Amino acid sequence: MIRLFKHYISTAVAALAAVEFLLLLISAELGRVLRAWPMGTTAEPIIYHVPQTLSFAVVGYLAMAGVGMYQVEALTSGRVATGRLIVATSLSILFVAVLSFIYPELKLWRSTLLASMAVAFALILGLRVALRGRLLGSPVFRRRVLVLGAGPRAARLAEIATQPSANFTIVAYIAMNDSDIHVPEAVDRSAIDALVDRVRVEGITQVVLALEERRNALPLAELVRVKTLGVEVSDLSSFLERETGRVDLESVSPSWLIFSDGFSAGRRISSIAKRMFDLLVSLLLLLISAPLVILGALAVKLESPGPAFFRQQRVGRFGELFDVVKLRSMRQDAEAAGQKWAEKDDPRITRVGRFIRQVRIDELPQVWSVLKGDMSFVGPRPEIPKFVADLETRINYYAERHMVKPGITGWAQINYPYGASVEDARHKLEYDLYYVKNYSPFLDLLIILQTMRVLLWPEGVR
Repeated sequence: MIRLFKHYISTAVAALAAVEFLLLLISAELGRVLRAWPMGTTAEPIIYHVPQTLSFAVVGYLAMAGVGMYQVEALTSGRVATGRLIVATSLSILFVAVLSFIYPELKLWRSTLLASMAVAFALILGLRVALRGRLLGSPVFRRRVLVLGAGPRAARLAEIATQPSANFTIVAYIAMNDSDIHVPEAVDRSAIDALVDRVRVEGITQVVLALEERRNALPLAELVRVKTLGVEVSDLSSFLERETGRVDLESVSPSWLIFSDGFSAGRRISSIAKRMFDLLVSLLLLLISAPLVILGALAVKLESPGPAFFRQQRVGRFGELFDVVKLRSMRQDAEAAGQKWAEKDDPRITRVGRFIRQVRIDELPQVWSVLKGDMSFVGPRPEIPKFVADLETRINYYAERHMVKPGITGWAQINYPYGASVEDARHKLEYDLYYVKNYSPFLDLLIILQTMRVLLWPEGVR
């Protein structure tokens, strides 16, 4: 795993992304060669158009990341990868054209742009076909892990290790005075003379502590030798956070939250930069989206009686209440029987409401809340006070999600489908806590890019 600005990225995915960025650079140059060849001329050396080449590659790469080309489903399925690459290529052509209009010095001739995109599509698709889903499972990129423990915690690791997205291979489990063995293949600690020798012989790169009870069970002297050997030693909570991109509520403890790194969202420079971004983009979006919001409001008004806009109180940063405004997608009397989560095929949703939810137009008025400072573009979704009061009593650490501003999109929104139960709220909290703990401008950029995928393929909309 590679750590970028407190966020972990799979080594295999990072390597693939680097190779594909290089292919985009090569494609930009080959496009010029293909354009010049029919005319009997020679393309200028690359030194004369470095900015155009870089802009082509950056736009293409961002489009690919945005549509989910580096998600598990696109890395393991050729059909999904092909479909998303087609969308990414189309978006890239549009974005490069817009960029050329804004900055004429970055202009690419239409024929050059089309040729470069065609080459890029062929090269990247050829690479994905050649890999055929084997990238994530390659032992070259997987860490070799030794697990200390054979109880329920170790069994959870065994389950995660079988998933296609796993970045590790469990070489062995060692039962350390575990009273209840859940991993049959575990080796008893008494059968191993020296832990450090086992680590060296097996080529272990990481040891994970998955003990049910640590008291008098940790071989501290041997773990010190393993650590000084250059092998990483991790507790279960830290390991799961890195592997899954969420804070695992089943294994986490107050002491881990207190002493682990992270929770630096209050840093002044990052906060100022985040607020400046929110101000500039919200002003721009309000201007651009105004006609769309007006049309949506007219459609809502014509279909059903009642106001076009829906105002509702939500919980913001530090538990402060604010009003959020959305285009009304439900009947006017939708909350006559009390507030509740939206369900699949919810009868309260109108026909126009279902459409504007599907394309996320109903969310656009929330940009006003971003401009006012009640919300940010990226952060945990703001919840209704009634739901928050209930969830705080039923889910540990739920209040901690309110240590940052709520957002229109967030880490939970791009990683977990729509939630309509306490269990769903618990899973989404794990992603929200990961965001609060590991916030950085880089993570915000990643979430904004991935939101494009959610908008294009809105499987979780209700």
